[in-house]
Amino acid sequence: MLNIGILASTKATDMQAIIDAIGAKKLNANISVVISDKTDAYALERARKHGIKAVFIDPKSENILREKDKEKRRELYDRKIAEELEKSDIGLILLVGYMRFVSPWLVDKYRNRIMNVHPSLLPKFAGRMDMDVHQAVLDAKEKATGCTLHFVDEGADTGPIILQKQVKIDKNETSMTLKEKVQKAEQEIILKAIGLYCRGKIKVVKNKVEIR
Repeated sequence: MLNIGILASTKATDMQAIIDAIGAKKLNANISVVISDKTDAYALERARKHGIKAVFIDPKSENILREKDKEKRRELYDRKIAEELEKSDIGLILLVGYMRFVSPWLVDKYRNRIMNVHPSLLPKFAGRMDMDVHQAVLDAKEKATGCTLHFVDEGADTGPIILQKQVKIDKNETSMTLKEKVQKAEQEIILKAIGLYCRGKIKVVKNKVEIR
């Protein structure tokens, strides 16, 4: 069985779809731990409600802030995350509404085992987060948007793309209504990708994803 670790900063709405799919025996996986950089993130409460280990790791702890270099601070924080992940023998990490860029150290340690869902059709609107993405899509007068699930690399939303799903933009769409539609698409591709990953169907060859 695949042990999944989730990093989240917000409500982690997409995580509920994973919990439900596991409960319905649709995925041969288990969410072993949910880690957040926000002590009041609803993701932690969502985890507790379902008996999942919930861990808050403070990015502003004294030993991290003591380090003056920003990149080294990021690595120190990610080393703490890795300690928690290792306790649960994590095979796959999912970033769900995670509002931090992970360090190159963590990327290298879990190369092609960290998936991030981004609320646009990458490479469009890369580097933005959450509502900023949806508003940017509307401001650009796009006729369609969507979501992308990709492996995390050292760049901002530049890793190998696993799956994408398009969403039509209706007339009088708002950033909030668009977010709701895109989230449904996110949940579809996340569940599909976890299923494929569990069965060993996802491979990265020359920095491109092959689904076999």
